[in-house]
This record gives sequence, structure tokens and C-alpha cells, in this order.
Amino acid sequence: MSSGQKNRRTLGKLLAFVAVVMFFFGFGLVPFYKVMCNLTGINNIATADQVANTQVDHSRLVTVEFDTNTHQLPWHFRSLQASLKVHPGELTQALFEVSNDRNYAVSGQAIASYGPAFAAQYFKKIECFCFTRQTLNANEKRRMPVVFMVDGKLPKDVNTITLSYTFFEVDGNRAASNTGLQTVGAAGT
Repeated sequence: MSSGQKNRRTLGKLLAFVAVVMFFFGFGLVPFYKVMCNLTGINNIATADQVANTQVDHSRLVTVEFDTNTHQLPWHFRSLQASLKVHPGELTQALFEVSNDRNYAVSGQAIASYGPAFAAQYFKKIECFCFTRQTLNANEKRRMPVVFMVDGKLPKDVNTITLSYTFFEVDGNRAASNTGLQTVGAAGT
């Protein structure tokens, strides 16, 4: 065997050895990393019992009242709770129910309003059926959530917010179920 072949063989063995050492070194770093993080206090993971939302104002309650309306829309729309008492900063969910008693599909869009009107800037909706158009099939009933938070910056003298939703029919979205998907404009129906 020539010296060039010996050198290539030695280099191959050395590279294989380095790869094996690096592989085991990577696994060895995990416990070492955990020990170092515990000693330095970096990257401590808290359990659910240890986590507290410090932005929730537990010293204060705000009543959120719900009002529901439809404007020339053949739906029944209601809140499943008349009101909720919430702490500012607390994530809360309210449920609404809507049903279409017609024998054809109808689309609507909900618009929110607030009382007092300036409360809108302190009422933060995370999830809401009002973000998108809702289409209900013939005789369909649906429950829809609103996930919200009342901002802690709400003035202290405001103890009640009324959240009012009005559903409006979206033009051109009635479909007669007995004639396929024939669309009829809302103004002519």
C-alpha cells in the first residue's frame, strides 16, 4: 500500500471518528445545557400554576351587556347570556345563537356598536363572528363565539359597556333552494 492510500485511509477513519464524537457530544450538551440554565436562572419554564396574567385588574369588575338585532333579515338572533361581569385585562368568551327559519340560504354581516360609544377603543375582540360574512342554510341554527378583553385603561368611572350587534342581509345572497342556486337580489325579495 502506498503512502497516499494510507493517508486517505487514515483521513477517512479520522473523519468517521470526528463525526461519531460530534454526534455523542450533541447529545451530551442537552443535560449540560439544562444544568447551566438552572444554575444561571436562564430559560426557566413555569408551570400553569406559576403563571399569572399580571395585566388583569382583579380589583375591578366591568359589566358587559349584550344586545342583538337584525335589520330586515329573516333570522332569529340572540345572546346566550344577557351580561357578563369581567375583570379588565381578562380574556372572556360570550356565545350568540342565530337561526335561519327560511327555506333558502341567507347571508348576513354583523356590525358592532358600543355604549358608551368611546368604549369601543377599550373593547378588544380577538375572535368574532362579525369579522366575516355568515351564511346560514335553510333552517340552520348556529352558535357563534365572541372572544374579547376589556382594556385595563378603560376609565374607572365606566362600570358598564353595552355591546350591540345588528345583522344586516348582504345583497344578492339569497339562494332559492327549490330552483338550485338561483340568486335573487335582496331589494326585490
